[in-house]
Amino acid sequence: MQSKWPLKTRRYFIFCYIFNSTKLNRIIFLAPDVKMLLRKLIAAILLFAFFKADAQKTVVLNKTTAEYIFKSGEILCLEDSTNNLPFELVSSKAYQHKFKPNIDYYPKNYNRSSSYWYRVKVRLDEDLEKSSLIEFFDQITDHIEAYMPNENGIYVKDKTGADLVFKERLYRHKNFEFLIKNIKKGEYYYYFRVKSKDRVNVIIVFRTVERFIQYGLTEYLTYGLFYGMIFIFSFHNLLMYLAVRRRQYLYYILYILSVGVYEMSIDGIAYQYLWPQQPVWNEYAYGIALFCLSSFGLIFTKELLHVKLKAPALFRLINVILVLRLIFFMVCLLYNPDWFKYKFIEFIPLSVGFLTGIYIWWKKKYRPARFFVLGYSFLFLGFVIKVVHILGWARHIPGALGFYSLSFGFLLEMVFLSFAIGDQVRILKKKKENAQKQIIKQMQLNADLKDSLNRKLEAKVEERTREVKQQSIALLEQNETIEKQNEELLLKNNLLSRQAEEISRMNVLLEKDNITLKTNIEKVTDARINATELDFDEFSQKYPDKESCYKFLSELKWEKGYACIKCNHTNYCSGKVQYNRRCTKCAYEESVLQHTIFENNRIPINKAFYLVYLMYNSKGTISSHKLSEKLGIRQSTCWAYSAKIKKVMDERRKDLRGIGKLGWSKLILDK
Repeated sequence: MQSKWPLKTRRYFIFCYIFNSTKLNRIIFLAPDVKMLLRKLIAAILLFAFFKADAQKTVVLNKTTAEYIFKSGEILCLEDSTNNLPFELVSSKAYQHKFKPNIDYYPKNYNRSSSYWYRVKVRLDEDLEKSSLIEFFDQITDHIEAYMPNENGIYVKDKTGADLVFKERLYRHKNFEFLIKNIKKGEYYYYFRVKSKDRVNVIIVFRTVERFIQYGLTEYLTYGLFYGMIFIFSFHNLLMYLAVRRRQYLYYILYILSVGVYEMSIDGIAYQYLWPQQPVWNEYAYGIALFCLSSFGLIFTKELLHVKLKAPALFRLINVILVLRLIFFMVCLLYNPDWFKYKFIEFIPLSVGFLTGIYIWWKKKYRPARFFVLGYSFLFLGFVIKVVHILGWARHIPGALGFYSLSFGFLLEMVFLSFAIGDQVRILKKKKENAQKQIIKQMQLNADLKDSLNRKLEAKVEERTREVKQQSIALLEQNETIEKQNEELLLKNNLLSRQAEEISRMNVLLEKDNITLKTNIEKVTDARINATELDFDEFSQKYPDKESCYKFLSELKWEKGYACIKCNHTNYCSGKVQYNRRCTKCAYEESVLQHTIFENNRIPINKAFYLVYLMYNSKGTISSHKLSEKLGIRQSTCWAYSAKIKKVMDERRKDLRGIGKLGWSKLILDK
């Protein structure tokens, strides 16, 4: 059971009891009168100290006070774990001592299942001529009830909060305001009941309406500049994306748009302008925007810094974080949206992106990364200041800087990321200009070479022309000699005719000998192929090109005659591809590669021949690495083909026995 005495009062009585104990009396060797006087003096000091600490501080306001932020010692709080305490009971004398001083710089609802009552005491030294109000800052507070006395001293209830439709607020403003209805001289207590499922900072501010309008206009002007810069950055990078079609611009647009939606969601701007009638969206919007922000930020980091090429390990780490972040997002979205409030997990992708930029800048000497690191440094600093401000540890940091530190960090980050993109474009432009200079230089060299060749050709043409003229004169002189010789040639023509007949006969004999010789060469080549292992150049003498390979396959495949595989018709004509055969009955065209080991072949056919030849000669023991060296083909491709051939060799092991070196060609047909 809770004691009816305040905590500090109980501590005072305990101390008095200890001070008056007999053991203490034995220790202090003083006269009884002196000892009694000392006890009374210390008791009076302690009583003053303890009860003074329990007393609530009074905030004094006057005409010159335009704005006042209530401090921790000026706000007393009372936790209502039942959520049912009425205002009449809370404001009664029986509950006055139950209000406790706040232990943090900003009061908080430490137990989110409870309601919290807050009380401030204000003294007006004079009547206030200007309308005034009380304002609450944290936009995610679900319910706030205010009980403030009117001119007759009667407490009037008013309520607001993030769970209410926006138009029900006193002013159409993102914060929560309550109008002070009593501005007469005197002392007043103001009570506020706060209930929220989120952890909120209860920041209570007194403002005159004139100061509120000035502050609101300045604040919304600042928001306009901030979101205007986001729009300008997005539009500029959209034009860049449409111009150069580089995906990094698209990811950057999505990133800064996510920043804008996130800032609008946590500032209450999105609720005010995008979904004022649907307060339920407030629970999801910032979580979705935060997921998009961190995801597109990491994807943009990969694209901008070329992480895949420059740091493969960090590239894989970023991909893992993206997958884990997606899983956490889906769990929050589908299972428990309350987990969206754990924003501190964004420290992980932020740190990974930051460290990636530092590594690529410091180790890989990639110049655009320096702006990336600088931008992320400001974002990291803003994140730290924001966390410190939320925890109430930064009492000496100005309120605006602490509250908007993350926004400032995002803004500076966007500026420096734009510099990083511009720096990358400048580097690419410089490389392009250097390439163009090299091309122009090469074109100039080509033109000079062309001119030099033209001059040499002209000189040779002139020299040749002189020679032709000299030869023409010589030919004219020879014409006479030729005419004289014509008569002799006519006489010899008969002899030549007879010799021509003899030569023709000899040509026929030579042609037969050539055919025989060619046949013998082929036989020798076949014998050499089957006798020893040839290299690819020697093997290519037999099968130099696709045509010779297709011809060999055609002869081997239809060695016993052609029969259509569709209708068994035996008559055919040539197909669209050389050595294919088309059935004259059903018009089905059968490929020369069909039903062979080379069907669906993706490497040159002569190399495939040689691969079968090597596999057969080595009895399947040759390695894919050796095949890759001999054929100049990737090892993985050689491994796949060798496995296929080895499988056929195993299946036909019995059929290949006793065939000898010709067995490699027996592996070709798919039986």
